[in-house]
Amino acid sequence: MNTLVNVGRYHLVDRITWLPLPWGIMAFSFLVNLGISLSVPTGPQGIYTGGLVSLYIFMLICGSLSMTRSLPFGLMMGISRRTYFAGTALLVLTLGVVYGLGLTVLQLVERATNGWGLKLHYFRVPWILDGPWYETWLTSFVLLVAFVLYGMWYGLVFRRWSVPGLVVFIAAQILVALLAVIAVSATGSWSGVGHFFTTVTALAVTGVLAVVALAMGFGGLTTLRRVTI
Repeated sequence: MNTLVNVGRYHLVDRITWLPLPWGIMAFSFLVNLGISLSVPTGPQGIYTGGLVSLYIFMLICGSLSMTRSLPFGLMMGISRRTYFAGTALLVLTLGVVYGLGLTVLQLVERATNGWGLKLHYFRVPWILDGPWYETWLTSFVLLVAFVLYGMWYGLVFRRWSVPGLVVFIAAQILVALLAVIAVSATGSWSGVGHFFTTVTALAVTGVLAVVALAMGFGGLTTLRRVTI
C-alpha cells in the first residue's frame, strides 16, 4: 500500500497539473459563461451550458500525461508496471472523490442562488447531473475517473505504438460507433434507443459508466504490459 501511495506522490510532484490547473481552467470557463449570461436574454428555463466539460477534458489530458511524460522515469525507479498503474489509479480515485465533492458543493450553491442570480446552470447538467446531491457526487466521481482512465489508455497506446497506433486506436473506436449506428438503423431501433434515454435513471447511467470505466482501466493495464521503455 505504501508503494501505491508513493506512486501517487510521484505524480503530485507536478502539483500544478493535477491540482490548480483543472480548477483554474474550469473557473475560466465558468467566468466566460457568466459573461455570456450577462449579455444575452435569459429564458424562463434559464441558461444551460456545456462548460463543465472543460474540467473532464483536462482530466483526460492529465491521465494521458501520466502515461507518456511520467511513466519512463517511474519505471526506471524500479516500480513494476502493475504497481505504477495501480498507484496512478489510486490517485485518480482519491481525486475523483474530492473533486466530485467539490462539484457537488458548487452545484448546491448554484441551486441556492438560483443560478448565481442569473439563472445560469453551469454545474447542473440536465438528466445526468441534476438530481439529489449524493447522485451528483457519485456521477461526478465516476465521470472523472472514467475520463482519466480513458486518457491513460490513450497515453499508453501512444507510448507503445506512437502516432500510427494512436490513429488506428481512434479509427477503431469510430468504426465501432459507426457499426452500432448501422445496426440500430438496420433494425429500426431508434425509437427504442430514444425510449431508453428518456426513461433510464441517472443512477443507472452512472452504473453503466462505471462498467465502461472498469473496461477502460483493464484495457489500459493490458496495454501497459506491452509498453517498452
